[in-house]
Amino acid sequence: MQKFQGKRVLIIGAARQGIALASYLAAQGAQIVLNDQRKAESLVSVTENLSHLSIEWVFGSHPLSLLNQIDLVYPSGGVPLTLPIIIEASKRSIPLSNDSQVFLDAAPCKVIGITGSAGKTTTTSLVGRMAASSGQDVWVGGNIGNPLISDIENVKVGDLAVMELSSFQLDLMTSSPQIAALLNITPNHLDRHVTMDAYTAAKARVLAFQQPSDVAILGRDDPGAWAFAQSIHGDCISFGVECPPQGQIGTFLRDEWVAIWDGNSSQDLFPISSILLRGEHNLLNVLAAAAIAHSAGITPDAMQAGVESFSGVAHRLEFVRSWGGAAWYNDSVATAPERTMAAIRSFNEPLILLVGGRDKDLPWEDFAELVSKRVNHLIIFGEAAEKIYQAVDAVQTDERPISVQRCPDLEMAVEAAAKIVEPGYVVLLSPGGTSFDQFQDFAERGEWYRKWVMQLK
Repeated sequence: MQKFQGKRVLIIGAARQGIALASYLAAQGAQIVLNDQRKAESLVSVTENLSHLSIEWVFGSHPLSLLNQIDLVYPSGGVPLTLPIIIEASKRSIPLSNDSQVFLDAAPCKVIGITGSAGKTTTTSLVGRMAASSGQDVWVGGNIGNPLISDIENVKVGDLAVMELSSFQLDLMTSSPQIAALLNITPNHLDRHVTMDAYTAAKARVLAFQQPSDVAILGRDDPGAWAFAQSIHGDCISFGVECPPQGQIGTFLRDEWVAIWDGNSSQDLFPISSILLRGEHNLLNVLAAAAIAHSAGITPDAMQAGVESFSGVAHRLEFVRSWGGAAWYNDSVATAPERTMAAIRSFNEPLILLVGGRDKDLPWEDFAELVSKRVNHLIIFGEAAEKIYQAVDAVQTDERPISVQRCPDLEMAVEAAAKIVEPGYVVLLSPGGTSFDQFQDFAERGEWYRKWVMQLK
């Protein structure tokens, strides 16, 4: 565990992660410089909340002079590593890290780390509920909820920590959790990582530093995740729809049960009827959570208790209301075309799909093909509207023409959907793009969508 007493630490980004880390490191005796590109007037509440700490604030830009006499640099997750001050820090051999690494190094208990291009929030939440149902004290956070470093003083040896880890966080990490899950790897965040190789390398760091006594959880139905099966350092437990081959350990679906194969025989864990979540992708999330829970010694009864009371995470295929004879769903978390495709496949009803936002330099061709087969009305909004429209227009046919409408923003997209909705339809917000053209994050986008849908008369 690193000692911070007397170290001069630069933290870049005064959002949740930066604030939590500043509080922890200051308590460890570090001298904190907290830097944010926003102006001081937009961070008044933050500075007031941290006024009891001796923090040097630098607002409005990231001057290279900040690196003078700095021992450590900690960028928050949303801060691009191409920022000149971070590049300069690397040139000067100043160590880079983040709050997730600090927590992992300091945690006295077993840590589960979960990453993937899709499903990591639902899987993390499920594992947390399963662990809690077993009577264990469990801490859930990381890329969702609280940065776990803010809870570190209360974490005990016998507890369990469950962390969602993004590629942004993993990019800088140099240790791995004792139980590390890589769910899947599909194109995402190429606006930041640029290439799939760089993105895959970031994800794979969740496994890279494991010890022989550790456990890796891999999605065996996903080629991107399963490609690492031969390079793990400890034991491997997989998850997928079909039974694993002889000699492998993994969860699968057997008749009407979620089951686990120990390499030679199977054991039923809990019935599929316990699962309230919609969609095949959520079945995979449950299978992943069961594999992770099994590796952590959680009983089948506790797994079932965690699953059967879980109807989903906010903004993930979240039912909002019935209006106009249709069911309206909020899947604002879908910030890549692959996630929108998974949402589309979760429904058999006629679909009005609201899609758009800001593109992440991702391909839309497969999305367009699926839309041409499954969506009845497509409403496109936001910065990515033209790119999405061109992809869909290229696959339009006379055999199954779909209506396509473009709107400047999400509110007008909701109004447009309300004008064409029919009984028996599903209206689905599953944007496929990020929220940053109009909102602070996907959660704010989902909250406004809920509000506008609830206001429909």
